[in-house]
Amino acid sequence: MIFVTLGTQDKSFHRLLEKLDELIEKGVIDSDIVVQAGATKYDSKYMEILPFIQMDKFNSYIEECEYLICHAGVGTIMNGIHHDKKVIAVARRVKYGEHENDHQVEITQKFEKLGYIIGCIEVDELEDKLKLLGDFKVKQYESNNMNFCSMIERLIEE
Repeated sequence: MIFVTLGTQDKSFHRLLEKLDELIEKGVIDSDIVVQAGATKYDSKYMEILPFIQMDKFNSYIEECEYLICHAGVGTIMNGIHHDKKVIAVARRVKYGEHENDHQVEITQKFEKLGYIIGCIEVDELEDKLKLLGDFKVKQYESNNMNFCSMIERLIEE
């Protein structure tokens, strides 16, 4: 099963679901797909589409999935990484009315450059990015929280 999550943004991200339907019809994807669509309204004869999902059920989908395709929200990406899942993050774009700005492009590029995810800036890249999954190795996230907290403690003490 592939888990696809579009987040809770109030703007539609139908562009990604249309591309997934196209890839299913072409035979590129032959797995079951469950979608957490949020506010995106979309009908598909191939995918199970759910608007919002309780967090425990959301996490169980992540645990069960073969890999995760998601919008480029940091929380969703980190959730996938923490569950040792291969993540393909697709940026919501302002030019398509999917977000207020293009910060998801920056997030996608940064996480991909660091080797944590496979990133898509445009949905047309998805078919090629799916081909990279076989060789992609999940990289464990290394948190910098301890150093950050120590720095804050030093500043407070000064």
